[in-house]
This record gives sequence, C-alpha cells and structure tokens, in this order.
Amino acid sequence: MSRPMNRRTSGWIWPLVIGLACTLTWSSPAGADAARAGLGDALDTVLADPLLKGGAAGVVVADADSGAVLYRHRPDDRLMPASNTKLFTSAAAMGLLGPGHRFRTDVLTDGSRRGHTLRGDLYLRGTGDPTMLAADYDRLAKSVADAGITEVTGRLIADDTRFDAQRVGRSWAADDESSYYAAQISALTLAPDTDYDAGSVIVEVTPGAAPGDRPKTTVTPPNAYVRIDNRATTGSGGLTVERRHGTNTITVSGALPAGAATVKEWVSVWEPTGYAASVFADALHRHGVRVAGPTRLGRATPADARALAAHRSMPLKELLIPFMKLSNNIHAEALTKAIGYEAAGRGTWDAGLDAIADWLKKQGVDAGAVRQVDGSGLSRMDNIAAGRLSELLLSVRDEPWYADWYASLPVACAPDRFVGGTLRSRMCDTPAAGNARGKTGSLTGASALSGYVTDADGRELVYSVVLNNYLAESVKSLEDAIVVTLAKSGEGHAEAVAPRTVRDATAGAADAGRECAWAKPRRC
Repeated sequence: MSRPMNRRTSGWIWPLVIGLACTLTWSSPAGADAARAGLGDALDTVLADPLLKGGAAGVVVADADSGAVLYRHRPDDRLMPASNTKLFTSAAAMGLLGPGHRFRTDVLTDGSRRGHTLRGDLYLRGTGDPTMLAADYDRLAKSVADAGITEVTGRLIADDTRFDAQRVGRSWAADDESSYYAAQISALTLAPDTDYDAGSVIVEVTPGAAPGDRPKTTVTPPNAYVRIDNRATTGSGGLTVERRHGTNTITVSGALPAGAATVKEWVSVWEPTGYAASVFADALHRHGVRVAGPTRLGRATPADARALAAHRSMPLKELLIPFMKLSNNIHAEALTKAIGYEAAGRGTWDAGLDAIADWLKKQGVDAGAVRQVDGSGLSRMDNIAAGRLSELLLSVRDEPWYADWYASLPVACAPDRFVGGTLRSRMCDTPAAGNARGKTGSLTGASALSGYVTDADGRELVYSVVLNNYLAESVKSLEDAIVVTLAKSGEGHAEAVAPRTVRDATAGAADAGRECAWAKPRRC
C-alpha cells in the first residue's frame, strides 16, 4: 500500500496543496488537463442524475499519495453526514485511546471476609465496554464463587460513574427510543449478541399452532429486567414489538400467521446499568452467591476497594471491525465518552467531542468548520462537508495504526458481513467490487459514502460523497456510480457510469431512514 507525504509537519503545506490542486497532474503535464476534464465531466454527469433533483451534494476526489484534489463539487458545503461521522470518531479513538485500548469491567469489594461470608458491599464497575455479553457476566460471577464466597451481607452496587448520566445524544429522534441502534449509553451495559448491540435485548415471537392462539415469546439474554406484554395473536396481519416510553415493558401486538417463521426484534432497554446489574445478580445466584441487600445503581466504588474478578474487552483495533463494518452507533458513543474521560477526566459527550475536534485540527482537518454533536452521526445536527472528510482520509494514511483502521472499512461486494459490512451487496460485478472501501451513512434524506478506491491505472484515490435533501427513495446507486466511475477511470480516460446500472439490492431498506446494517435481520 503506497504512503503519502507527511502533511502535518508544517501548518502551511496542506492549505498550499489544496490551493494548487487545480495545477497538479495525474501523471504528466501534457495529459493533466484532459484527464482532469474527462473525470470532471464524468462525475458531473453522474451528479446530474434525476435521483438527486432538488437535492444537495458535496463531492471530493483526491490522489491518495500526493493529496492533489482531482475533482470537487461544493466541497465546503456542510451537510448531514449520517454515519460518515464515525470516520472522525473511529480515527480519533485510534489516535487518542490507541489501538490496544481495552475496556475493563471489575467486581470489587471494600468489605471483609469471614469464612464464606463477605461482610460489606459488592461493586460491579464498568468503564464503557459495549461488548459485554451475558456469558462475560456469568464468568465474573463464577470467579466470585470460585473465591469461596457464598454470601454477601451488603448490597450489589452497579458503578457506572465513569460516564455521566446523559443517556441519549442530542436531537436523537424520539420515535427511535426503543430501537436498538439508538440504545442508551452507559459505562455499564450488556449486548445480547456478538454483533455487540449493547443496551438491547432480542425478542423472539413464534406463532401458535392455530389461528387465535397466543404466540410464544422469548427474550435473549434471559432476564427479569424486561417484561413482555404479549397482546398478539396467531392470524393474519402485521406484528409490532416495541418498548413503552420510560419503562422496560415490551409490548408485542398484532398478528403472526400460523406456520410463519419466528420473528426476531432487537429492542433497547431503559437504563442499561440496571440491565447489566440484573443479569449479573442472576448469575451470582446461579453460582450459589447470595446477596442479602438490594441492588443500587450509579454509585462510585470506594478508592480502597480491592478486586475480586475482572474482564477485559478485545483491543480497540479488533473492536473496530464490528463497529465500522456494521456501523454500530453504540460503539461510537461509548468511544466518544471514553475519549472524554481519557482526555479530560470526564466521560461526557462534550469532553469527548472537544478532544476529537482538537485531534482533528492536529491532523490538518478544519475542525472549526465542523459541527459534531455525537459520535455516531445519528443526530441530524451533525454537519460535515465532504472536504473535511477527505482531509481526514488523506491525513490518517501517515498514522502507525492506519492499516488496522483501513481494514475496518467495509469492502464493496465482499460477502462476509465482517468484511463487506454495509457494502457487501453493493457495486458487485464492477471494477469497484473487492476494490473500493468506504464508510456508508444513511438517515432519511441524507446519504454518504467516503473512503478509498484504486483506479484502472493502479492509482489509489480518496473520495467523499455526501448527499442531502433528496426525495428519491434511495441515492445509494448514485454514490456507487461515482465510485465505479473512479474505479474504471485512468490516465486520459473517464466515462460516467449510470446510477441505474449499479443499483444495489438494498436501496429501499437503506434509505428508509437508517443504515441497511441496522435492519434486523441484516439486509446488506
């Protein structure tokens, strides 16, 4: 993989490179104007497609090695980037926390032992790990039991104080409250699956044997923290699974036909700290450890408490795979608050976002021209221009952790979910298949794709495409057409690819207001 010059050694070099972009060549002065004009005409043709009629677009293409800008269309217009925001968050996490960063979850006590009895409280302390599973809490409970403790005279205290108590991001949609991709953020949480959808449960609904029968419901992981209010019936119609506002009552209503496949719905919980504590308390009970007192949430562990058991997460460079491939919002927010704690001793969105902005400035990104209010891009208040995203994509190629970060980007038409991710069904049977890498983004009326692609001459290009305010069901095929056009282009030749020739199979699901990866079961 080719490496660019270091753009951070002098404050004036990067603006100068951008300013001279129009005079830089693809390969030789003689062919520069024709090559750039051909590419520009081709991309202008794609952007003129009726799919984007009345909408807004920001597009930048640059040579990855030199940084020369080869094409720009309104590069400084701030638009909603959706999940392209995760490019900033993930890169800053690698730069500020480090690729080896691991979250810890500890069980501690400040009490005293007398035989098999622990006289005092038991503390479950989290630092934001979004990959904790019920099996991990079970292993922690087993460690307590293996230490010979069978009774705790005090309480189980869930310490989530590493992060603040603000559970949801700014301007997150109220109607997303029970959706797992908008789950509440806590330093102590739990995921029901190995996609690590923290703060959620999986509700399964199986139809009865005959019309009118009550469907069967199950919850993963099994727990007493959520309650299922099953009002559904076996019959014709649709099924709704939704948590009531401010509660952990999940209502199952509507109908499911006899003989239909089991329906699975991922639903967020209210107050993930309590969810994690409840599952841990159940695990203690299973392993023969009785806690006499009640469970208390949100209290700090005493400084002199000693550890009884500990769990460490996978390192950040591995966590990037489910985070970026599947566009996991909760990972983005947990990392943002972890950055805030690392940088300023405060696990808050404000502290984390300030640290991300400072880091971006050092990378040569004009962070003063960015509004970032969360880590994931779920907020419609986020405003980032394609020019700022391309600046980041160019600058991170100098970083020692770049290879791990690059590997986390979805790969076009790679069928494995943890390789292709949100691009696994896109740009198939084109020169971009297996070639282009990029971060997708989708909200209603906002779509983005930014990353890297190699052209027909073997030149690596950086691209950023941010599209807003369109009324079409999807503009994903337009993004794909731009990237495929780049993959087919080369010295002195570029031909526009029509969006409809690369329309992806998930266009409708993707632009229904969320990433296709957020639709369960996965549709991309």
